[in-house]
Amino acid sequence: MTSILTFEPIESDSPDAVVTLREYPCGTVFARHTHRRGQFAYASTGAMKMFTDLGNWVVPPQRALWVPAGVSHEMHMRGDVTMLNTYLNEAAAKRAGLPEQCQVFAVSPLLRHLLGAALEIGPEQPLSVRNQCVLTLLVDEIGAMPELPLCAPIPTEPRLARSCHRFLDAPTQRISISEMADWSSMSRRTFTRNFRESIGMSFVSWRQQVCLLEATARLSKGSSITEVAIELGYSSSSAFTSVFRRNLGDSPARYLAKSKGASLF
Repeated sequence: MTSILTFEPIESDSPDAVVTLREYPCGTVFARHTHRRGQFAYASTGAMKMFTDLGNWVVPPQRALWVPAGVSHEMHMRGDVTMLNTYLNEAAAKRAGLPEQCQVFAVSPLLRHLLGAALEIGPEQPLSVRNQCVLTLLVDEIGAMPELPLCAPIPTEPRLARSCHRFLDAPTQRISISEMADWSSMSRRTFTRNFRESIGMSFVSWRQQVCLLEATARLSKGSSITEVAIELGYSSSSAFTSVFRRNLGDSPARYLAKSKGASLF
């Protein structure tokens, strides 16, 4: 059953980095909200989808999502999710060199262990030398993580944004440029020009990116490769696998195996 949750605040006088652990059943939804601190949300198990006015992001298992302070966003849990949140104040986020926009990151084995160690440090307890070192290294390791291309931007032009949100409700490779142009009340030529100018990529590339993001979320939830390929409009499971490998560097099966093979808990 879907539940709608709100954000649990961290006090402003807490340490630079505070780590919490929460478990959410599949279908849990965080309604639109903002944080006073930046949020580095690590999916130890399960996958997450996150939406803002500027795009949508997918966080497969064993990856993390950075949400800057003050960014309004909505989160959906795809599968049963164990989430470790690191809340960073402005100084810590700046020291880590984190971007001013949302971004998905890889998570190293060292960072997973640091998250576990930092989880034992209460936000109100005095910091020992050891605990301060753990939090300092945690922030430094977050700053060293590579970015992952797991985002699909949303155009700011209202008609394009409306048609893109309609597409996101039921993504499929079968939706053509002409259909999107009709949804946007534009000619095909005007749509393709405005779409590229708005987000810096063609609709075909964007459609593929959205479908791959949706695929990672569905695979993480337990759907089979064949089911995902058919549901997202690929001609065959082999065609889907080829596109997946070309864009994400691994076959769907290997991608998920790596995601599930290093759970922190």
